[in-house]
Amino acid sequence: MAVPPKNSTHFLAAWHIPDIRFFLGCSGFASLAGRALIALIGFQIYQLTHSAAAIGLLGLIEAIPALTLVLFGGYTADHFNRQKILLLTLAFSTACAIALAILSAQSGPAVLIGLYSVVFLVGIARAFADPAATAFEAQVVSQELTVNAASWISSTWITCAALGPIIITFIFADWGAPAAYAGIAVFFALSWGCAACITPKPTPVPQQKEPLFKSISAGWRYVWNHPVLLPALSLDLFAVLFGGMLALLPIYAESILHIGAKGFGLLNAAPWLGTLAITLATTHKTPIGRAGRNLLIAVAGFGISVLVFAVSRNFAVSLAALFASGAFDGISVVIRRSMLRLLSPEEMRGRIAAANWVFITASNELGAFESGMVAAWIGVVPCVVAGGLMTLGVVAFNTVFSPKLRRLRFNTTTLESSF
Repeated sequence: MAVPPKNSTHFLAAWHIPDIRFFLGCSGFASLAGRALIALIGFQIYQLTHSAAAIGLLGLIEAIPALTLVLFGGYTADHFNRQKILLLTLAFSTACAIALAILSAQSGPAVLIGLYSVVFLVGIARAFADPAATAFEAQVVSQELTVNAASWISSTWITCAALGPIIITFIFADWGAPAAYAGIAVFFALSWGCAACITPKPTPVPQQKEPLFKSISAGWRYVWNHPVLLPALSLDLFAVLFGGMLALLPIYAESILHIGAKGFGLLNAAPWLGTLAITLATTHKTPIGRAGRNLLIAVAGFGISVLVFAVSRNFAVSLAALFASGAFDGISVVIRRSMLRLLSPEEMRGRIAAANWVFITASNELGAFESGMVAAWIGVVPCVVAGGLMTLGVVAFNTVFSPKLRRLRFNTTTLESSF
């Protein structure tokens, strides 16, 4: 690994390392592709079906392979070359995007089944790619650059998550779904190219041999028994599970705000732009000093933003509420990323990352399923209002019953934790 600059606290310190720059490119293009794909396929399915339940089913189909295979993905990341895993999964994702482009050029009821089937395959790739990328980051980034690099990686990922849906929905509006999916395939291919340029890293060697299933579950056991990781990840899980509204944005765009595909792209971008603004700010002032308190405040702010968005009928107000929700979520992202890096032993990073991705997948994809089904039952606006109230309830519960999380601090110089 290249030697970091002497002043590793400078806000551009991570950019001095070539491998970190390539990792940023890999993460950025993968984010462009992944978020654009999720946004586009949700909007396309709603246009085909005009059904909230169909959007909810999409979330379930994404969740099934990710939840069932991600622990195996973590085991793989701790026993095989993480860079090669990334290259294989990015190549597979490129092929899936090409398949979606071909499907979208067809017509008939079989198209919907085909779209769902390819999404299932994308979920399989994610189950192995996400733990490998998280663990590989620790091999690319030196310990002293952890917080600075985490902010830049988060900022790059989030910038591209904002741009991806805008670019692709504009292409979709002007040239159609096949061209949009072709653009997504190009983004995945560029991510593959950046990953291939990173200096090869050694394959991790576990310190002791364990039976397969015991080894797979080790990361989950570590998180489950940790006094602050479990409450922190659970807080995010339930907040996003109940307060998730992104899956319902196609309905808001088409049936409530009446803003079309391009307006939908802007709605998708707004929370990511809010997250970008706050994560860029963390390159100058990190929130991990009083990590626990800041995490609880951030999730409460997210819940309030959800409530404002739920009842808004004005496009500008809706954009502002989504921007605020992303800003609050950005604080949570930086804190949780830093916690996982600083509180995880090296030999278990892949499996702990896999356990983290179980929480993320459960909150995002199962949250989309829950939102779609509840919206089909009680209506879209009551569903989102109920989610915002539940999020605030989760914060109140953790504030009272998770005192160690509430007291969690990191020394911003030594990165030592206390709670």
